[in-house]
Amino acid sequence: MNADKLLHPIQVGNLSLPNRIFMAPLTRQRASQPGNVPTALNATYYAQRASAGLIVTEATQVMPEGQGYAWTPGMHTDAQQAGWKLVTDAVHAAGGHIALQLWHVGRISHRHVQPDGKLPVAPSAIQANAQTFVVHPDGSMGMVQTDLPRALEVEELAGIVAAFRAAARRAIDTGFDFVEIHGANGYLLDQFQSTGPNQRTDAYGGSVENRARLTLEVVDAIVAEIGAARTGIRLSPFGTFNDIADTEAEAMAFYLTEQLDARKLAYVHIAEPDWAGGPQLADAFRAALRQRFKGTLIFAGGYTLEKAEALIASGVGDAVAFGRPFIANPDLPARFAKGAELNAPDASTFYGGADKGYTDYPSLAS
Repeated sequence: MNADKLLHPIQVGNLSLPNRIFMAPLTRQRASQPGNVPTALNATYYAQRASAGLIVTEATQVMPEGQGYAWTPGMHTDAQQAGWKLVTDAVHAAGGHIALQLWHVGRISHRHVQPDGKLPVAPSAIQANAQTFVVHPDGSMGMVQTDLPRALEVEELAGIVAAFRAAARRAIDTGFDFVEIHGANGYLLDQFQSTGPNQRTDAYGGSVENRARLTLEVVDAIVAEIGAARTGIRLSPFGTFNDIADTEAEAMAFYLTEQLDARKLAYVHIAEPDWAGGPQLADAFRAALRQRFKGTLIFAGGYTLEKAEALIASGVGDAVAFGRPFIANPDLPARFAKGAELNAPDASTFYGGADKGYTDYPSLAS
């Protein structure tokens, strides 16, 4: 199977990217402590993968309250920004392009990773049947049940929007080519979008339009700050990861994509159920998204070379993002181009640690 369509250049926003083999966001929990600061090791990791058409970084919290897992990076301090500058410089020196994924976890958190040990926040005070990874006050660490969250007051939402906007500004000032808003996988914006975790009765709950309000306020703030051509978003329609549930998932997906098209966002990135959990997306649903969004439409979730080529050939998707294949194959586009065998990822090194399972996977040239 050749990769002719995946290897064809693509225009995204105002940038021409060399191929349609994108690197999906992958939480790796290797930010330095204290401070959740990216390091030269992270720069090496991303630079090794610079042949991707576009790298989307690991999810990066926009404020301290947005953190849910130990050792994940932020973009709300000068030290974090300086750390990310190592990454963007290294990726660009290697000829690559990179987007920073902006994140607030909402209720998928625990007091041990929250400022001053406070409870996490959410649209409603409903605990998720989910786990997160924390370091306890005694220095021990491990997976724990997420805490019962506190419902956000309406007056607090402007501060969250402002944090996303400020992080986007830092990202562009640091050299990122795009920012990607994390509106997927059961985190804060997805929680507001979904009928299960959002039981509000104010302007941010109830109807599809109300539940989409916070997401679109974040989009509008970031577009006002850095422009639509540098802004993307990730969504996970019908996803169930992190105990998310939405009885109006199709209506929400269609409404959001129409609104995002009207705002001329650079791209919409769809996380399919391979990772997000839930039912497989129907071809008709993908086609309906295509009809509603005229910008770059990216799909991710268990794609093989063959499946990705077929998606691009159909005209429904413009690019495909690969996650675990990029963990183990820093030169994934070259391997696809040559039909070479792929390295198998070592799941035991996905989260935390140092270079093992992170920067030591061999390329074809090594």
